[in-house]
Amino acid sequence: MDRRSFIARSSMIAAAAFAAGCSREAEQSGALMTTSAPLGLQLYTVRDLMAEDLAATLELVASIGYRDVEFAGYFGTSPQDVRRHLDSTGLRAPSAHIGYEEFAANVDAVIEHAVAVGHEFVVVPAVPEDQRATLDDYLRHAENFNRWSEACRNGGLRFGYHNHEFEFTVIDGRIPYDVLLSETDSKNVEMELDLAWARAGNADPLKYFEAWPGRFPLCHIKDLDANGNEADIGDGDVAFERIFGGAQQAGLQHGFVERDHPADARESIRQNFDAINAMWSKYMS
Repeated sequence: MDRRSFIARSSMIAAAAFAAGCSREAEQSGALMTTSAPLGLQLYTVRDLMAEDLAATLELVASIGYRDVEFAGYFGTSPQDVRRHLDSTGLRAPSAHIGYEEFAANVDAVIEHAVAVGHEFVVVPAVPEDQRATLDDYLRHAENFNRWSEACRNGGLRFGYHNHEFEFTVIDGRIPYDVLLSETDSKNVEMELDLAWARAGNADPLKYFEAWPGRFPLCHIKDLDANGNEADIGDGDVAFERIFGGAQQAGLQHGFVERDHPADARESIRQNFDAINAMWSKYMS
């Protein structure tokens, strides 16, 4: 993903750090509460539109009714201009996907850019394909996540990891996703549970919420049909209402609709909003 030069840290970091600290104090006191959160969109769904015209795409997303967005690239747009476009549309961007390699190259640069845009979370979308064959790979990733998340916390951000299906494939008797949860600092490393990929991996979100309460502040809301193919929400069999029923135990705060390969991105994001917004609002209000 493209990056321009990063602005110096300012009072935004102090404010963000204070807010993050307050949030963690509440969690540690046992208040694993959900907050009223509008439905969001993972902008990877409309990446082709974003590449053509970022500002117009954000206007489209806002016009449908989404109020939160999660970035997956900035398409050469400066942090200041991204913030300006968000402000003009009334959208918030609580989260962004930032590549594993970018964290490995310069975590401080990731933090500065995210703070400049105004994110609360930075999320690693996946571990590299050639680094997920063994448990040692995942133990190394857990070490990196601990180190990067501490830097993020010090910079006023929260650090997360987004799963795919492969993290639920057993390696040497262990589930890699469980390794990432058990070997990382629960105060610093949080999870963005992709509900469709969890279903594809035969993982039960409610069991994860019970085993690791409060570790799942983010989720991706997307559907799979009976054959495991991606589908618009309502055309598949992901048990959204059952999962959202565990939102409080999960610590769920933000949900982002996503469709990896929509035939018509504009129509897909409208259809998915209409299909899930009422249910999401029911459990998040």
